[in-house]
Amino acid sequence: MRKLLFLILSFVIFCCYILYYCTDNRSRLTTGENWPRYGGNNLGNRYSPLTQIHGGNVNDLEIAWMYNAAVTKEGAIQCQPIMIDGILYGTTPELNLFALNAGTGEEVWKFIPSKTDRPHQSRGIMYWEYRKDKRVLYTVGSGLYAVNAITGEAVDEFGENGRADLKQGLQTNLDHDVRRLSVNATSPGVIYKNTLIIGSAVSEGGDAAPGHIRAFDVKTGTLSWVFHTIPHPGEFGYDTWPGDAYKKIGAANSWSGMTLDEQRGIVFFGTGSPASDFYGADRKGENLFANCIVALDALTGELKWYYQTIHHDLWDRDISSPPNLTTVSHNGKEKDVVVQATKDGLIYVLDRDDGTSIFPVEERPVPTNGLPGEHPFPTQKYPLKPEPFTRQVFTEADITDLSPEAHAFVKEKFLRLKTTNKYAPPSTQGTLLFGYSGGAQWGGNAIDPDGILYQNSNEEPWELVMTERSNLSKNSGRTGKVSKGTALYLANCASCHGKDMKGNGPELPSLIDIENRRSTADIENLILNGGSRMPSFQHLSQEDRNSISGFISNSGADTIMVQTDQLEQKGNELETNNAFPYIPAYVSNPWRRFTDQNGYPGIKPPWGTLNAIDLNTGEYLWRVPFGEYPELAKKGIPITGTTSYGGPLVTAGGLVIIAGTKDEKIRAFDKNTGITLWEFQLPAGGFATPITYEVDGKQYIVVAAGGGREQKMGGSYIAFSLK
Repeated sequence: MRKLLFLILSFVIFCCYILYYCTDNRSRLTTGENWPRYGGNNLGNRYSPLTQIHGGNVNDLEIAWMYNAAVTKEGAIQCQPIMIDGILYGTTPELNLFALNAGTGEEVWKFIPSKTDRPHQSRGIMYWEYRKDKRVLYTVGSGLYAVNAITGEAVDEFGENGRADLKQGLQTNLDHDVRRLSVNATSPGVIYKNTLIIGSAVSEGGDAAPGHIRAFDVKTGTLSWVFHTIPHPGEFGYDTWPGDAYKKIGAANSWSGMTLDEQRGIVFFGTGSPASDFYGADRKGENLFANCIVALDALTGELKWYYQTIHHDLWDRDISSPPNLTTVSHNGKEKDVVVQATKDGLIYVLDRDDGTSIFPVEERPVPTNGLPGEHPFPTQKYPLKPEPFTRQVFTEADITDLSPEAHAFVKEKFLRLKTTNKYAPPSTQGTLLFGYSGGAQWGGNAIDPDGILYQNSNEEPWELVMTERSNLSKNSGRTGKVSKGTALYLANCASCHGKDMKGNGPELPSLIDIENRRSTADIENLILNGGSRMPSFQHLSQEDRNSISGFISNSGADTIMVQTDQLEQKGNELETNNAFPYIPAYVSNPWRRFTDQNGYPGIKPPWGTLNAIDLNTGEYLWRVPFGEYPELAKKGIPITGTTSYGGPLVTAGGLVIIAGTKDEKIRAFDKNTGITLWEFQLPAGGFATPITYEVDGKQYIVVAAGGGREQKMGGSYIAFSLK
């Protein structure tokens, strides 16, 4: 009898052990009391079952605590933090990692990464645990760090002293050293069992590193597998490129985030365009797996399926938001799907098992009158359901009517750049397009258990003008002999900052008088290591980097003279020899917003919207303008909407909570009607996705008010709770 009781007791203890380490941990690592993942959970739903804050009391929200995350000065933050067991984890503008008491905002610890890893925008972090081993993992520059979640100390067994190299697995060409190229990760990866899968952010020019997907052992930091987004010989998709493309073409990277189906063991992600963004003469073909929604076996990296949204991308139409996994009712049956929103305002709803669209999609002929040497693809996809959530082509009827003067000003420009097809190839005359920094962005979207998608959208037109590379120096007035720094600037920098160095807003800043704003050392360091959206130029020699620095700063270090025709000849030699980095024959002038004389978008409002779409039917439930310009509202102009960065969360309390607009407010909407129920003026723009969780029976909403995006800087995290 004693033996039987002992066996029964042992079995019960074993079951409790399994229950604790499997069932309980799994429930802890889903939304509700905690917010343990980027996007809330591995599916990326940004949905919370909490109901304490609801439509009837949301107006009673007040600030519970504020945490000043900036160390030395105010700075932009795009991080969506995570919260587990009463501890909130996030990053500072300098990409220090911190842990706070989630109920009070009191700092528990702070981790400072290596100074050799240059900060960039970081939108989230990762968490993993096994028994007492609990880790926060995140990226800084090309470093992947593992930090003890309890103590804030580096995990020594991971990589080298807690740091693994994000450039592992990217070397594809012996003629260049990938270690000298710009590679970081603006969005976190996902973790399946002990495998961490992650993408990367790279340059978008001829010096782009490969955008391959890598997996690392979460315990040791060693490389587990590599999926080539630009296939190598013998791999599926290799024939959609020229034979040597994998040696010199980079990008086709996944920078916007990933989601995970734990039951199937499949990771899902979207990829961006291949380099260079707007001219593809050196990459004839469909270009798999660029601009694709991809499903891989999470343990092996084996391709399950892919779905290409743009063939041979010439418009920088990266998949810029993470996919969202949900279940819908379709033709009377429950179906697990992948939902992908795009920059150009399209929504794909794909069967999670095979990647087929559950709604009709047409492949239609498109214009092919590209630049000399170009090979535009003859067809592109047009989803019929859901309908696009942004305008697709700018027509004369769309010209702004804010005032007669604004209408006349915009119409003159419109007639010069009129573009009748969204897939019109880039040209030297210029095209007028939606989709650059438009549609769905990296903040993603939210889906509730009823299959309703909540998506914020940017709807502003942009103008794109291409320039023949050999004309850069001619058109700038620098003909004959020019300094070496001038030549190198025109070849490497002018496509972003302009041949006149005037740039285009904070993302592509003016370099005029930069020596009055930055020291020579800062300029040289920025050219060497990159920063924010700027790639590093480590592939250039020290002498060449010094020449560029001397040219833009007028420091006197730019003295060697070269002939402009020699520069062109050198570029042609590089193209002929298939060397890296390759130099495309045509480059883009800086993208420019298409605006009226006062800087407002050149189209009729709305300029930004929040949308609710029933994914079971593909029909819209509501659509409202999102954000406002206070100065226009004072004139009696109805709410126009603004651009927004950062996404929504949806709760069982019936709320859609979202910040991200240019008016620097956070708002709560009724998820059934789209009516604004609450708004709060943040101290700086909340250009990040908010989260919600519960501590000691109280529900909190937290958002990073980091500012930036053409607005004032911030640097704080703000928590709200009921009075």
